[in-house]
Parts: sequence; C-alpha cells; structure tokens
Amino acid sequence: MQALELAGYRAAVADIYLNATGLTDFRDRRDRLFSSHPQSPIPRTDDFTGIRYFPPSDDFIADVDLREAPGTIEIDTAGPDGVCRYDRVGILDTPWGELSLWWLVAYGGGLFLPVRDTTCGDQTYGGGRYLTDTVKGTHGRGVERLSPSRVRLDLNYLYNPSCAYDDRWLCPLAPPENRLDVPVRAGELRYR
Repeated sequence: MQALELAGYRAAVADIYLNATGLTDFRDRRDRLFSSHPQSPIPRTDDFTGIRYFPPSDDFIADVDLREAPGTIEIDTAGPDGVCRYDRVGILDTPWGELSLWWLVAYGGGLFLPVRDTTCGDQTYGGGRYLTDTVKGTHGRGVERLSPSRVRLDLNYLYNPSCAYDDRWLCPLAPPENRLDVPVRAGELRYR
C-alpha cells in the first residue's frame, strides 16, 4: 500500500509541475499537496500552514548555455539507495556561477540539479535546494530545454529536498561544483 501511495504522490507532484498556471498557482498547489497527502515530507505532527518562499524575482530567471563537460560523480545517500551515480549532462554558464546538470544513472534515469548558495544554513536549508529532480516528477519548471545547447533556468522554483522537513528522509545534496558563492534569494526558504 505504501508503494502505491508514494507512486500517487509522485504523480501529484508531476501534475503540479506540468499543469500549474504560474508560480503562484504552483506554490498554492504544492501547499495543498503537502498538507493533505499521506506521503508528504511534512511530519503529520507539524502544524503546517504552508511553505515560505522568497518573493518572485525576474533576477533569477536566465537563458544560459549548456556546454559539454563529461564527468561522473557518486553521492552516498547514507540510506537504502546507497551510492547513486550521476553523469554530467553539461555545465550551465549562469549569471550566478557555473552549475553542473546531472543525469541519474539508474533504471529510468532523470535530470538532477542541486544548488547550494550563500543563503544555505541561514535563510534556506543548509544542505542546499533542488531546481529539478525529474525522478520525482519535477518536469519543466526550473529547468527548461530551449535547444540542444541552451536552457532556461528559473530559480524561483528552487525547493527543499524532503530531508529538510523531516529526518526520516535521506537526500543527495549539492556536490562542491554546484555551490555558488552568491546569495540566491529565490525559491523556497528554510522550513523551520
């Protein structure tokens, strides 16, 4: 039963990413899902009133080049997933610094873009946030393909990994090459 609940949760996440009419609708739908779904990362004991976010900002939307840069990393999740291997899709040359876009090397695969910036630990989750993790259904909002070598990034869609809400979750965090030396005041704030 729990596996079916989790599959339903992932389908609901994908529906939000694919069908929300804009950032405000996206955030509202996400709050409703987090408050009601049994697979929500928010502990049932919390008095959940909604996720807190930075105000939307066009300063954190950019069309950027994606250049080839083969590479592989392994991230130990310290949980049942063990060590996950990722292949670098390429390096994104962003106004905030370089970021590597990754592909999870596993059944089905998926794009993964974790980001850690100087707000982490103070205003945002200390381990960093995700812009996309398509294995979990986060399609097309934060990372949008414009051409084979060009991508639109919208950091207003940065979100906390599940481990930011509850210690029962274990999450791969941003590797050193995805750590920006600037504050990214966009997306989700620290939960607590």
